[in-house]
Amino acid sequence: MTNRPQLPALPLPQGVRSRYVPDVNGLIMHVLEAGHEGERPLIVLLHGFPELAFSWRKVIAPLAEAGFHVVAPDQRGYGRTTGWDGAYDGDLASFRMINLVRDVLALVAALGRREAHAVIGHDFGSPVAANCALIRPDVFPRVAMMSAPFAGPPQRRSSPAPDVNEALHKLDRPRKHYQWYYSTREADANMRNCPQGLHAFLRAYYHYKSADWRDNRPYPLEAWSAEELAKMPTYYIMDANEGMAETVAPYMPSRVEADACTWLSDDELAIYAGEFARTGFQGGLQWYRCNLPDGLNQELDLFAGRTIDVPSLFIAGKSDWGVNQVPGVFERMQRETCTDMRGAHLINGAGHWVQQERPHETLDLLMPFLTSVRK
Repeated sequence: MTNRPQLPALPLPQGVRSRYVPDVNGLIMHVLEAGHEGERPLIVLLHGFPELAFSWRKVIAPLAEAGFHVVAPDQRGYGRTTGWDGAYDGDLASFRMINLVRDVLALVAALGRREAHAVIGHDFGSPVAANCALIRPDVFPRVAMMSAPFAGPPQRRSSPAPDVNEALHKLDRPRKHYQWYYSTREADANMRNCPQGLHAFLRAYYHYKSADWRDNRPYPLEAWSAEELAKMPTYYIMDANEGMAETVAPYMPSRVEADACTWLSDDELAIYAGEFARTGFQGGLQWYRCNLPDGLNQELDLFAGRTIDVPSLFIAGKSDWGVNQVPGVFERMQRETCTDMRGAHLINGAGHWVQQERPHETLDLLMPFLTSVRK
């Protein structure tokens, strides 16, 4: 720990501290934390891509004020957590879902706990949280998922899955799936070294997926087909000849719009830009590479047929296409995957970054769930 570089202090709300937890499944894990005084029930908050523990800054203190010990880590591949391999040709296997669950288990243990009161995940943190509850319900007896519905563990297949990306390329307007793009060698450099600059890239990316972009009007898709997927915005189904930097550039908000963005100020955005300038995006992109069909996450088919039987909650923005990006999953999650689903809520005025865009409404839904009696 003595070789860790000195980094600028993060601008945190009162009562929230930044610290490092050693020996977390091979990581030195950076966490934001509040309510650590005494033996309060533990809540673990898991961010997504391209985000950080800092993404939870608006809900950490209120959850602690409600009586919880709240911990939000920079997950493997992100921020100030160290001990992970950020090379494209490096240790990809450490980023597979089973090991991400192991990271969270190890964090709970490193905090001196045998269980968490709840695990809450947003975006790619949502399937991590869901798999925590699926695989180790004894340690994670409540789970809340945000913005990414959970389909359950993959089913065992006797033949390869159809390649929808090939079909997307054959459309009259050739397209590609963003997760396929994120798995490519060039994705990190395209975003990290983008011509508009990293701050502007992230401003456009966050704006384009938020409720501030008025054309985010999601609806259920009829099938997992190229023709249906191509109805989504280009941050999901990209033009075949463009990277993500080029994809989001036309959606850069005006200076007036950016100044009016109360949920993500320029000073807050500078935290993300500074961290990703230092680490790059490859750590987070490794998660997508593992998640490709027939990738390293196929080992999750060991749990095929298993359901989440602990109390579960889902929250997303009403303007978030993430709810509908895989047809039928939002409905199947409520009907089959989670057997004790306490609610699936879509918040008005929020897009993909729901706990940042609408923190008060998010907390209004989380609090009753976290204080409810388990059956």
